[in-house]
Amino acid sequence: MKKILILALIFLGLSVGTASAQLINGAGATFPYPLYSKWAHEYNRATGVRLNYQSIGSGGGIRQVTAGTVDFGASDAPLGAKELGDAGLVQFPMAIGGVVPVVNLEGVKPGSLQLTGEVLADIFLGKITKWNDQRITALNPGLKLPDTKITVVRRSDGSGTTWIFANYLSKVSPEWKSKVGFGTAVNWPAGVGGKGNEGVAMYVKRMKNSIGYVEYAYAVQNKLTYTKLGNKAGSFVEPSMETFQSAAANADWKGTPGFGVVLTDQPGKESWPVAGATFILVKKNQSDCKKATEVLKFFDWAYRNGAEMAKSLDYVSIPPAVYGLMEAAWTRDMKCDSQPVWGK
Repeated sequence: MKKILILALIFLGLSVGTASAQLINGAGATFPYPLYSKWAHEYNRATGVRLNYQSIGSGGGIRQVTAGTVDFGASDAPLGAKELGDAGLVQFPMAIGGVVPVVNLEGVKPGSLQLTGEVLADIFLGKITKWNDQRITALNPGLKLPDTKITVVRRSDGSGTTWIFANYLSKVSPEWKSKVGFGTAVNWPAGVGGKGNEGVAMYVKRMKNSIGYVEYAYAVQNKLTYTKLGNKAGSFVEPSMETFQSAAANADWKGTPGFGVVLTDQPGKESWPVAGATFILVKKNQSDCKKATEVLKFFDWAYRNGAEMAKSLDYVSIPPAVYGLMEAAWTRDMKCDSQPVWGK
């Protein structure tokens, strides 16, 4: 938490610099906020260009970029080809991470509690209500679990983290798929709501016997107890950069419209089942040519210089082989005054 707060203070400071400096405004997903904060700080040091990013959730980011009130939006929920076309947007991925279940259970250490997707879905459906339920204890022989009510914590705002989590539950639980489904916001059957990854992390940290879901960096930096999950191959795995990379290993970035690859419930013995990419959204037709170029310069810099920073904050960078595909898409799809914004 301390690392996130420091980065947030640095990040906010970037938005109140000299009036003459170039300013880029973005809004959206809380999932990548610590990473975009770090990149913004380093980019400002290197170029003098400032980036102001508001961590308001993926739903808010999509709305604001569509309305043209920000230079870019950020979403962990990839938009489909029709959605992109209808909104006049271009989409590209910036980083890969994982959504992880986190619990507050006395005596339970990170990675010691094992859950399957089906059991996790039934907890969030409100069907499994006690920690010592037979279905949980059967997965955790030897682990002492209390005879107490489970407090479910979920997002209250429109969220790409929710999209990834609910998409996964829809793949492993027919009942979840039919009753709840997935989206940036869903009708939750149970639980209390927290705003942003920050809000869910805070609630879980404060509420005994609770379970929630957050992006991995928030779990690590808040010292939350994450669970193991059974994956598609039948292995119980912990969240890590290696298990996120395994989930992304066979992604078809080239063949997926708008690079909207979904990484949940991927095959592979080492794959984390709730992995996901986080995406940037920009207007296809730009009105401010200089600003549009500055936005793409920042993301180009982040692709080429930001991998170690991503790693230090528990994110996986986009594979270098994908850079060329995305820059080709910028040149092909983004225009200002009928001319390409990138690669002119």
